[in-house]
Amino acid sequence: MPFEATITSIHWMTPRVKQFVVEADRRFEFEPGQHTTVRFDREDPDGDEDERVVRPYTATNTLGSHELTLAIKRYDDGTASVYMHEREPGDTVTLGELDGELTLRSLDEDMMFVSTGTGITPMVAMLKRYLETGTGEAHFLYGEKTEADVMYRETLDQLSAEHDRLSVVYSLSDEDWDGPTGHVQTHIEDALDGLERDFYVCGVPGMVVDTKAHLADLGVDEDRVFTEGWEDGEVEDGA
Repeated sequence: MPFEATITSIHWMTPRVKQFVVEADRRFEFEPGQHTTVRFDREDPDGDEDERVVRPYTATNTLGSHELTLAIKRYDDGTASVYMHEREPGDTVTLGELDGELTLRSLDEDMMFVSTGTGITPMVAMLKRYLETGTGEAHFLYGEKTEADVMYRETLDQLSAEHDRLSVVYSLSDEDWDGPTGHVQTHIEDALDGLERDFYVCGVPGMVVDTKAHLADLGVDEDRVFTEGWEDGEVEDGA
């Protein structure tokens, strides 16, 4: 059931990503990694019936409060991202119930999170939960184009400093720097001393499909690789 929420704060995370904190008259209970949806009507330029726009965005905060934190990247040809980037504190937005399949399956297994771009949002939420209540080691691989595009770096660096069982690796594809470069999934073997763990993958569909294939080539059981589940069809449709 859709509900109304008020934007209480907005701040820039990167040159193209804003973080929105929204508050509703309810207490949110959800599984880290699940997403809400932003919903609004877009006026049809031809004067026909307005189009209902529904787009998913993952909450990155922990559960149990009246707030949700959403990180939204603006795309110039986007619809919902442009709409949200034009909002201001105090504005009301319509959201949908939180849902989604990309959630932690176990808190007792070692695990690796692999993401690119805004695919980092469910990973941050799941990582926070895992470090609070999990018992194993976590490796976090995140790929972006440039250092300026890296989201949640301060959060991840702080978590890494606070938890000896967490290691974080950033990989940049469009910039030379002192750290790893190229596609983030190519650094999986370098970051691990063994593949007996659960893998959570999120990003653009091509990256997710490539990472699943790479893990299969390494001998990782597909039952230990978790994604949102729609990426393979997306790549096939675009082929």
